[in-house]
Amino acid sequence: MDEALLRSLTPAVLGILVRRGADFAAAEDAVQDALVEAIRVWPADPPRDPKGWLVTAAWRKFIDATRAETARKRREDLIDAEPAPGPAQDSDDTLQLYFLCAHPSLTPSSAVALTLRAVGGLTTRQIAQAYLVPEATMAQRISRAKKTIGDVRFDQPGDVATVLRVLYLVFNEGYSGDVDLAAEAIRLTRQLAAAIGHPEVSGLLALMLLHHARRASRIAADGSLVALAVQDRRKWDTTLIAEGVEILQAALAKDQLGEFQAQAAIAALHADAPAAEETDWVQIVEWYDELAALTDSPVVRLNRAVAVGEADGARAGLKALAELDDSLPRYTAVAAYLHERDGDLRTAARLYVEAAEKASNLAEREYLTRQAARLNRKGPPHSGE
Repeated sequence: MDEALLRSLTPAVLGILVRRGADFAAAEDAVQDALVEAIRVWPADPPRDPKGWLVTAAWRKFIDATRAETARKRREDLIDAEPAPGPAQDSDDTLQLYFLCAHPSLTPSSAVALTLRAVGGLTTRQIAQAYLVPEATMAQRISRAKKTIGDVRFDQPGDVATVLRVLYLVFNEGYSGDVDLAAEAIRLTRQLAAAIGHPEVSGLLALMLLHHARRASRIAADGSLVALAVQDRRKWDTTLIAEGVEILQAALAKDQLGEFQAQAAIAALHADAPAAEETDWVQIVEWYDELAALTDSPVVRLNRAVAVGEADGARAGLKALAELDDSLPRYTAVAAYLHERDGDLRTAARLYVEAAEKASNLAEREYLTRQAARLNRKGPPHSGE
């Protein structure tokens, strides 16, 4: 297989499809599908005219995708055109949808997309824009998810824990495009909390509200991340904080502690502090101990090491950190912060650079790079989130 030949032909084939009337994104998808087909077929049956073969295959892929998209839109238009149903007795159809969308046969990404479509009422286009993927790609993902739960027995829905995990994933996607996924997750979780009196549902809702209350202070005017310790707490939404604390207290009173309640308790302690230096780190460590016992999660123990460093000093935090696997995400960033707190600025600066190289997104990478630069200039200590 001559991959160099395929690469050299790709621009020409793409240009031909565009000239034939295909929009660029659809043409690009069709060409990629044709290239995959070529890699599969050509070794056993090489074409006499590789370019002609690719043009024909890509055009067929484009036509097939266009027909499928047209058919899908027609079905959606027919559904939208249906008259509103008449009065009916209350039912638990919405609640059933939550559990079907969190079916154990689905991948987390498919479950999230299906939840937004079936329960959240978002259009395929809105979901695609929120996830920054082509609408056709998201349509295929949702279609496959529907087919999956359509082929299994309906007595195997996801349990409450799975439903909450899906909603938590939706919330963590944040917001982008025309759809605020964090706000949408809160709306969906409110619906679920109103339908069932499960303390962990309340715990998740409280956690979302407490985190969402800090949203306006997390990003600076230049788009950079703002660490918790230096956020402008005047921008925090006190109404959301009060609601979150009230919901959490009611859930904890049921004495059925779960991980989302424990996470919400930690978030509430941060929200309760008028200033960063007044944070009750001792209580936060205690809640991390509860959370670690519930989840046995290395990530929880990593966050606990930060809290120990604040409550008992940087040396204690580094000792707790040394018990963990250094391949954990954010391990190096935590090590950098604790070494800085311990006064070892040279080591901290080096570790901030290493952490920046490992960062999973641009905003975090830029934040860590700035911390390294600050220490290299021998600036004042700076607390991280």
